[in-house]
Amino acid sequence: MISYVDYLRLLPKTELHCHFASTMSAELFIELAAKYGVELPTTDPEELFDFADLVDFLVAFRYAHDVLREPSDFERVAYDGVAAAVAEGNLRYREYYVNPQYFADRGLSYPDVIDPIIAGLARAERDFGVGFRVVVAINRRAGAAEAVSLVREMIAHPRPEVVGLGQDDLTPENTEDPGRFVEAYALAREHGFLLTAHVGETDHAIPDAVRVAIEELGCDRLDHGYRIVDDPAIVELARERGIGFAATPLSTTICSGWQIDAAHRIRRMIDAGLAVNVSTDDAMFFRTDIGREYTDGLRLMGVSADEAKQISLNGIDASFCDDEQKARLRAEFRAAFAALDAVLEPVTESA
Repeated sequence: MISYVDYLRLLPKTELHCHFASTMSAELFIELAAKYGVELPTTDPEELFDFADLVDFLVAFRYAHDVLREPSDFERVAYDGVAAAVAEGNLRYREYYVNPQYFADRGLSYPDVIDPIIAGLARAERDFGVGFRVVVAINRRAGAAEAVSLVREMIAHPRPEVVGLGQDDLTPENTEDPGRFVEAYALAREHGFLLTAHVGETDHAIPDAVRVAIEELGCDRLDHGYRIVDDPAIVELARERGIGFAATPLSTTICSGWQIDAAHRIRRMIDAGLAVNVSTDDAMFFRTDIGREYTDGLRLMGVSADEAKQISLNGIDASFCDDEQKARLRAEFRAAFAALDAVLEPVTESA
């Protein structure tokens, strides 16, 4: 028999909200910073990853992109990140947010960034059986015109693994303002890309950002979206549209100072019937992994075994892979669920 914590760790998982640069280990981050002469505030991970809020975190997030410079760096991070996630939480499929704009000022072109990432992930898929797709993310700090230029790069350099467009970081005013990028999203949709956006993430965000992302950008799924519970009309809109939400429990304790418990906004989203799935967001920076998001995040919110299995399946439904791969993943996940259910200690389910 296994405990509920082990059950949650062993559940097969997708991860849809994962920033590529944050899949590297702290040790590799520090090693590459030394290699390229990137001066970090400290080389002590306990201090390096100590953030006051989302804005403070984003400063360190940009450092992580500064230490990736050669094709071998990108490929190494891609491969090693998959190996770690399989060991830590039985990852079976992952989608990566990649921000090519962060690398442009060092002379790295769109293909220079995307191709070695795909090479590393493809090698990891062969070795570990973990499928993947890539979502190119707009850096909101760069502005609307740059966002359109980025989508044109996606169109000019098609890669079958690159299937979507997202947006992250914050505007120069430290706001989300997703509607600023309507033109880029319309262009991406016209060329067959699926759409997502970081919205409603913290107490500083507004619920209406979620509505804008759904109605004006036409997003197929959303990242975070926690402020949605403050507006019942938007909750109903998301339910009607079948919008999936890629939530990241542990990140909210750092970026918003929220306690993980039964009153957490993610728990309220689940209770409201929204299609929530779970990811790490930025594993290295938030000292988390996909296993911990389930064993700590979901457990502390009082999520049951049946709810945890549904959250796992929600990740398949909200993914940007093709229907054949989704069907294969569902069959694999349900077989794993049956095996785990057979050995779960019932008395520990709500522990």
